[in-house]
Amino acid sequence: MKTLTQLSMAAFVALASATAIDVNKRASPLSVELSAVGNTEVKVAVTNTGSTELNLLSKGTFLDEVQPVQKLKVFSANTEVPFEGMKLRLKTSSLSTDSFTTLAAGETKELTVEAASLHTLTTSGVYDVFAAGAISYAEPGSTALAGSIAYSSNKLSLNVDGAKAAKVAKKLRKRTYVASDCTGSKLSTLKTALADCKKLANAAATAASAGTKMSTYFKSTSSSVKSTVAARLKAVATECGSTTSGATETHCTDTDDGCESDVLAYTIPSENYIVYCPLSFSDLPVLSGTCHAQDIATTILHESTHAPGVYSPGTDDNAYGFSASTALSSSQAVDNADSYALYANSIYVGSSCA
Repeated sequence: MKTLTQLSMAAFVALASATAIDVNKRASPLSVELSAVGNTEVKVAVTNTGSTELNLLSKGTFLDEVQPVQKLKVFSANTEVPFEGMKLRLKTSSLSTDSFTTLAAGETKELTVEAASLHTLTTSGVYDVFAAGAISYAEPGSTALAGSIAYSSNKLSLNVDGAKAAKVAKKLRKRTYVASDCTGSKLSTLKTALADCKKLANAAATAASAGTKMSTYFKSTSSSVKSTVAARLKAVATECGSTTSGATETHCTDTDDGCESDVLAYTIPSENYIVYCPLSFSDLPVLSGTCHAQDIATTILHESTHAPGVYSPGTDDNAYGFSASTALSSSQAVDNADSYALYANSIYVGSSCA
């Protein structure tokens, strides 16, 4: 397994600052305040500072109180501590209302996050904790994703007792190799989709190197952005090119209870472990020729970008769907799994797809 790329605390602060400015070109209506409530427990207070109600996507985001998704970035001595939870791919049409949380103007929602359940904090010392990124939203009364909103918190320093942190139960269990449980029609479907994923990723990598549609999906045609996007897509193409080897394990059984409503698949980046949920097989075609439609091939592509063993660092889920993903800043789009899936689909569909 490849190691996660180190990210300095200073670089992360710079990213958080850029996020608050770039997304939607206006100040964020979300205020996020972190405070310590225990050795490794953090209270997250999210306030709608705007004048209108917000209808925020909670499932798969830092507002998700059920699934072990990433809510905090944790640093030790300027190096990011690896995240040990899961990242989800949600369907982007006909989402259920229970995937959203509403915040009235001036309302505050509080949740408590146990940092040690999703990060290894067994070495005593000072850890710096942040929350920053973007969250998708729908208009009030709707579940159609309309855009994304930036957020960034204060920096919180935790003086951690490593012995106490070691006693915190992990959200996900460590595992040894598990033989593939994708059999029968699911196996044949995945093999076809993997071949399509390879084709899509290779074509998208070539297009990215040429700068094609990069301004729309990644907000930049700079050489560095083109190089990063193309390299990540080439790595995904290589990963999709084999069903017997590679950096990731593929499963069709919900081993970690991540396949809730609206969830197509999930990845556990710390283990390069990918699970395809029943919804992928029941609701999606193997490959779609419709602009910005979801399919199994681009779901594989999306999940593969999360895995650091495929390309390090793995991506996050800053936004889902075209409207929300194209509202991101360039740095966030380059780090957003759905931006790669949407881009590969657009290159495949052709000039008629924005």
